[in-house]
Amino acid sequence: MAEIVNLNRARKAKAKAEKTKTAEANRVLHGTPKALRKLEEARKEQVAERLSGHEMEKDGDDN
Repeated sequence: MAEIVNLNRARKAKAKAEKTKTAEANRVLHGTPKALRKLEEARKEQVAERLSGHEMEKDGDDN
C-alpha cells in the first residue's frame, strides 16, 4: 500500500529546501571579503589576457 503524504508538509519542506539553497548561494556571494573578491577578479582578467594573447588573428579576405 502507498504511503500517505501530508501535502502541507511536503510543500513546506520544498520551500525550506529552496530557501536553504538560496541562502547558501548568498553566503558564497556576499560572505567573501573584498580583498579576496578583487584578487579573484584580477586572476580572471589575467587568464583572459593570456588567452587573448594566444589567439590567432583572422584576415577578412579568404579569397
